[in-house]
Amino acid sequence: MSVTWFECKVKYRKTHETGEQKVTSETYLLDAVSYTEAESRMNEEMTALTSEEFQIMNIKVANFAEVHPFENSDRWFKSKIALIAVDEESGKERKTNIYMLIQANDIKEAFDNTTHVMKDTMGDYSIPSIVESPIVDVFPYFSGEEGEEIPERFKSIEVEEEVVVEDTLVEQE
Repeated sequence: MSVTWFECKVKYRKTHETGEQKVTSETYLLDAVSYTEAESRMNEEMTALTSEEFQIMNIKVANFAEVHPFENSDRWFKSKIALIAVDEESGKERKTNIYMLIQANDIKEAFDNTTHVMKDTMGDYSIPSIVESPIVDVFPYFSGEEGEEIPERFKSIEVEEEVVVEDTLVEQE
């Protein structure tokens, strides 16, 4: 199943370390199946993050092929990867650009993390650019980690029950 990432720009009153309150706009990334779900999930996430009033100013589909968080990193970087393929008929080199969101502390670490993510890639590629992203935080829908609670939308899906009879898998009707 393909993941659709949505960038959500939210405006709210933020209290800084000095105790001063300022209206700020921040960008968040979350995955959802529609704009409606993205708005609903963003409302849930912001309600958990702040007790202040907030307003969702913009929601748009992000063009990230993949999102890679790394431990002990606090910033997000947009890595442009050019996948290089050679056209067998003409012999010309063709590049296809994809974008990844990589978590890191600085540009050098973002480059290293991008290289780490791409290490098992069979084809040739280059990294033409890495820029810091305005994204403050990423809210994936479901990470699949053990012990994680199943999201409500998956609980409503009926799964056919399976029964094992004498080491033979039989589907129950």
